[in-house]
Amino acid sequence: MDLSAGMQKMSVVPESAGRGVPCLRCKGICTGFQPHSWRKLCQVCRCCPEDHDLYSDAEDDRKIGRLLTDSKNSSLTARVKGGDGGRIYKRNRMIITNPIVSRKDPTFDTITYEWAPPGLTQKLAILYMELIPKEMQPVAGTEGAYHRRRQLLRQLPVYDVDPAQCLSLSEGEVGAMEEFVKLYKQDALGVGEVALPGEAGTAKDEGKQPQKNGKKTPQETSSAPNGTVTDCNKKSEYHCERCKQVAPLGSPVVFAERGGYARLWHPTCFVCCRCSEALVDLIYFWKDESLMCGRHYCEAVRPRCAGCDEIIFSEDYQQMEGLAWHRNHFSCVECEQPLTAKSFILDQAKLLCTTCSKSSKRA
Repeated sequence: MDLSAGMQKMSVVPESAGRGVPCLRCKGICTGFQPHSWRKLCQVCRCCPEDHDLYSDAEDDRKIGRLLTDSKNSSLTARVKGGDGGRIYKRNRMIITNPIVSRKDPTFDTITYEWAPPGLTQKLAILYMELIPKEMQPVAGTEGAYHRRRQLLRQLPVYDVDPAQCLSLSEGEVGAMEEFVKLYKQDALGVGEVALPGEAGTAKDEGKQPQKNGKKTPQETSSAPNGTVTDCNKKSEYHCERCKQVAPLGSPVVFAERGGYARLWHPTCFVCCRCSEALVDLIYFWKDESLMCGRHYCEAVRPRCAGCDEIIFSEDYQQMEGLAWHRNHFSCVECEQPLTAKSFILDQAKLLCTTCSKSSKRA
């Protein structure tokens, strides 16, 4: 990112973005999203931004496009025509049309999945979706589609990727964040690959040359007892890395290239090792031989402010009971008064001054 001479601060998106959007969790109680000046919450209902569905599909695709740009998975992005040179996520949607036979002219039942694993036949993609709990299937207009959107915001915060989305970073902190993002794209970021057991990435994993004309070399095939040709690298049984249960040969599984193709996961087992949440759009971060969502990977490498929810790139910050705060964010969540060198109560990661603590107990 180019910094103009004398530039000292980066500004977050305009505070008015999303203002007035109803809360999907409060369902009528909240009068509409009113952004806090620095906390990532609504001042009316105290719910998170992801509970207000603030962003459009296009904005989500731009955010994920930025995340995947200059990574191993940049092929999942495309340059925006006539734009600022940025890239957008080539999100794979799937539309299934089933005819409905009746006495009159036939009609059609159309199901649109807001996301589906890329590079699959429709048959295999449908098999994959059938293994996902129905309430989590990203069918347009359903709770599953909303769940996906919410997980994008929760697991992959835009302010973990783009310094321009952070509240206030010094020039030195901008540089530190850019290096942080560059390194995780290089060493940790990946997108899961869906395939049948034994059919993903074998050539890449073993450093073999790509097959010519789609034919296997003699070393890659062998004859089965019945005389048919089989893959010598295939095993008769595969087990899920997480639950250790058998992965049926005809059922799709997920592979993570960062972990090597000897490992595989059932679709419902491809989850973050910290929060156990399914990894949205199969986007993962690999650390210490484990899968992580973006949020928890970043927190494992750098401290996250419990006040503003952003990663801390300053070396001068407040710590308490395993939590961290920017020094100017170490304040009461109710009355906002600074609590440095003052008495306070830490209640379930919430900082309260003694007055507000007593008031909350009375309530």
